[in-house]
Amino acid sequence: MKKTKLTILGDGAWGTTLAILLSKNGHEVTVWSAFPEYLDVLDKERENKTYLKGIKIPSNIVFEKDLGKAIEFGEYIVFSIPSKFFRDVAKKIKKENVSLRGKVFINVAKGLEQKTLKRMTEILKEELGNVQTAILSGPTIAVEVARELPALVVAASKNHSVAKRIQDIFSNEYFRVYTSTDVVGVELGGPLKNIIAVVAGISDGLGFGSNAKAAVLSRGIVEIQRLGEKMGAKRKTFYGLAGLGDLSTTCISPESRNRTLGEKIAKGQKLEDIVNSTSSIIEGATTTEAVYQLSKKYKVDMPIVSSVYQVLYKNKDPKDALADMMTRKRKPE
Repeated sequence: MKKTKLTILGDGAWGTTLAILLSKNGHEVTVWSAFPEYLDVLDKERENKTYLKGIKIPSNIVFEKDLGKAIEFGEYIVFSIPSKFFRDVAKKIKKENVSLRGKVFINVAKGLEQKTLKRMTEILKEELGNVQTAILSGPTIAVEVARELPALVVAASKNHSVAKRIQDIFSNEYFRVYTSTDVVGVELGGPLKNIIAVVAGISDGLGFGSNAKAAVLSRGIVEIQRLGEKMGAKRKTFYGLAGLGDLSTTCISPESRNRTLGEKIAKGQKLEDIVNSTSSIIEGATTTEAVYQLSKKYKVDMPIVSSVYQVLYKNKDPKDALADMMTRKRKPE
């Protein structure tokens, strides 16, 4: 396979994991971060002790502080930037005055912009012009992939040849990549499932058992699919890896930040305190309001999303929110 130059934007768990994976696949990898001092630490220690403790970073991965040089280097630019900072980084790239001709920008963030309700690839187009974009998403707990445990994901682009090329670049014996042309569906699956995972965590925190968890997953995917279709996605996408697959992992895994957030909320902790206690971004906390507004905009009935919104932003008691869902008007499935 042809050796490819890739730039990873972001020094979190997933960005670091993908850098390691791509390096092991034989590609040239450069990592840029908004925190240059932390790049020095990563370069020296060859371990991301903050986000990925115990995983060795190969010596051939380059840490680049200059954003312009990092963008210039990569044929493929992987945006592993939290949604709340995504547009800021895109704006910085535009100011670097580097040619973007022929480059492919791959979003791996699972969020929506709160103010505009935009998807991340929409932001890339708005800020960078008519660049080639793609999305890589699926059930991926970073530490599991970093430990080379099996994982399956989807690469989506409107241009099938771009999706196929990404499939070839990222695939190996423990990381299997499928292709899709449903960019909207694959990109929505990640942020939408994060909210359902918060409810799964609340259910766990209240000790409601496996029956309740199964109900959250099955009704949650219905809500995701309803909104996704209204926004132009294909129904079948939400029953694949980027939908049901990602939802299942996030609702079940003890490593899931969104599920853990819900569990802590159920045990009486405040959202602000939970968010401030971690250096990691919990996308479910920042995306819930955006998805709630989207449900209103598209006139989609999303009782689970509405309940999470009430709990996180309106201080509703989790027990009361779940009781309200259980006693809604009876109707056919």
